[in-house]
Amino acid sequence: MKSKLFLITLLLTTLISCTANPQTPDSNRIPIRLPVGYIPNVQFAPLYVAIEKGFYREQGLEVSIDYNMETDSIALIGAGELQFAIVSGEQVLLGRAQGLPVVYVMAWYQKYPVGVVAMAKQNIHQPSDLKGKRVGIPGLYGASYIGFRALLSAGKLQENDLTLDSIGFTQTEALADGLEDAAVIYVSNEPIKLHAEGYDVTVLRVSDYLSLVANGLVTSKKTIQEKPELVLAMIAATLKGSQYTTAHPDEAFEISKKYVDNLANLSPADQEVQKQVLAASIDLCKTENYGYSDPQAWQNMQTILLEMDLMKEPLDLTLAFSNDYLPEP
Repeated sequence: MKSKLFLITLLLTTLISCTANPQTPDSNRIPIRLPVGYIPNVQFAPLYVAIEKGFYREQGLEVSIDYNMETDSIALIGAGELQFAIVSGEQVLLGRAQGLPVVYVMAWYQKYPVGVVAMAKQNIHQPSDLKGKRVGIPGLYGASYIGFRALLSAGKLQENDLTLDSIGFTQTEALADGLEDAAVIYVSNEPIKLHAEGYDVTVLRVSDYLSLVANGLVTSKKTIQEKPELVLAMIAATLKGSQYTTAHPDEAFEISKKYVDNLANLSPADQEVQKQVLAASIDLCKTENYGYSDPQAWQNMQTILLEMDLMKEPLDLTLAFSNDYLPEP
């Protein structure tokens, strides 16, 4: 292990010495298309910051963000048509279960971002309180569904203990109109919007009950083997963007205006809501050890997927993720 870490350190030192000059011509930088699985949003401020502050360019990279679906990214990485993507942990395990050689090399969110929100009058304060309720969910797929099943497990409930409605991304409207008692959401989004509209809400956060693998940087076994210096560079710059965003949220918000449609044209009140969304997103990332992937979170995730019958048998989790390419603390 020491020799491996020495090699990694040597590669990183060599890369930085060769590429740290921000004046490096564009033609000499490595182009990277980075899918993130969602529309332009302030939650991606760390990536916008890493681009605008030149953190990627310092590492010899020219990064552009692509907004597409996670499952597409996993398939493309597995097929060797894509080098990196921001993907949630369950997609990595599901991809590997299908034989795709994908590897999670850097945790971005330390806390799983999914939860359930309800109007305070519903008296939903713990997962078991969901029994008998009507709950809206975007659909029976993806991180939302995985997180919801984890909450049900924490409350010792089954799906047939409540009514689950697929409502797309209309959670805020469904709750405001009284169509649902609760809704599965991203904790850094809908609860903030509902509160800003004057509603008193309660939130059950998956991360308060179980540690699961959230969004992170994923690559392929082939890229790791053939271009370890590229993996090191991508991780180093992305983490620098995350740390800078944590330390300078106001500047990060201003930078995001260049990337998020109409953000600059929002009213002061609506911009304040988006600043709160950014703050909540930063909270999901904040940690003493940026980038570290918790082995127990991977075990928990695999257990949930097996219970849901989305995986037929356990995988060797040591092949699914690695902390070996993180910079020294």
